[in-house]
Amino acid sequence: MKTAARSFNLSRTLLSLSAGILFLSACSQEEVKSTAQLAVPNVITQALSFNNSYQHQQRYTGIVRSADTTGVGFELAGKLSDIIVDSGDAVVKGQTLAMLNTQLLQAEQQQLKASLLQTKADLDLAQSNLARSIELKKQQYVSEQQFDETQQQVASLQANQKRLEASLYATELKLEKSVLVAPFDGTISKRHHNLGEVIALGSPVFTLIGTSQQQAYIGVPNTVAQTLRTNQQVNILIGKTVYQGIVAGISAEIDAVTRTVQLRINLPSNKQVINGEIAYLEYQQQITDAGYWVPISSLTDGVRGLWNVFVVTKSDDGLARIERRDVDILYTTEQQAYINGAINKDDVIVTQGLHKLVVGQQVKPTSAAVARSL
Repeated sequence: MKTAARSFNLSRTLLSLSAGILFLSACSQEEVKSTAQLAVPNVITQALSFNNSYQHQQRYTGIVRSADTTGVGFELAGKLSDIIVDSGDAVVKGQTLAMLNTQLLQAEQQQLKASLLQTKADLDLAQSNLARSIELKKQQYVSEQQFDETQQQVASLQANQKRLEASLYATELKLEKSVLVAPFDGTISKRHHNLGEVIALGSPVFTLIGTSQQQAYIGVPNTVAQTLRTNQQVNILIGKTVYQGIVAGISAEIDAVTRTVQLRINLPSNKQVINGEIAYLEYQQQITDAGYWVPISSLTDGVRGLWNVFVVTKSDDGLARIERRDVDILYTTEQQAYINGAINKDDVIVTQGLHKLVVGQQVKPTSAAVARSL
């Protein structure tokens, strides 16, 4: 009887243990299944959009200069005796800027005036003698030789008078050019000489910048220059401001150093820009090349210098998984890249969080439309 009771209790214990094991096994499978479902990450995706071409934004560098910018100097050498203006001063056309010492020229002027007066007196006497000689010749009291000599003396004195008058005019012109005046309205940018210096012929005393028309001088490749025309409107970036410029001229030759063609672009007259500022020509060019625009964040480094994107594809088991594709970057902006390579127009790429993913990993696209297309 006791043996039967023990057998019954043992059977009950075994049944209880089996039930518990089955229960724990079922719970474990449900937990694993739940964990597996939670492990599939959501990914932000984007369907590729095919393009036949793209806009290539380029910038070419140049400099701002006034249309009237020149080194102002005397037309003759001399000692600088007076400087009336200095750097930063605004001047108007015809205003006196500086003067040379003119003592020697003034002495030369006085000497020439005296010689001219003497020559005029001698000429008056010679002309009087000639007049008398004409009357005497009529009465045959003067020989032909005397008459010719008198005529020759008058002609010689007249020629000498003209020579002295020309020399006096040249001296007065030198005196006039010893005063340096502004050739146009502008601002003195720099003074190159000091008071008392002996300056050479043609040496600039000041750099004068005109206030009339500011222009940008920018070099561009010949292929770009051929697409532009005179009076065409272009965008010019100076500092942080974009100005509407007008192409005033296109050079007819290529610079031997930079291998570029220089553009001369008029800037708006009501805009305050400083001579020497850096100017940029913003130029858009249509490039015919098939590809796709993608966010910069969708690109990752590949092997051997290549770039990769992660494409979401449907595997044989019907699940969405990650696949790596090699691509070439044709052009980039601050936010996007234009690419082509081992991708198709129907592909769906991951745009963010690529560092958290590996090839072959199961993922769940966040876009329902994209998910249905897989």
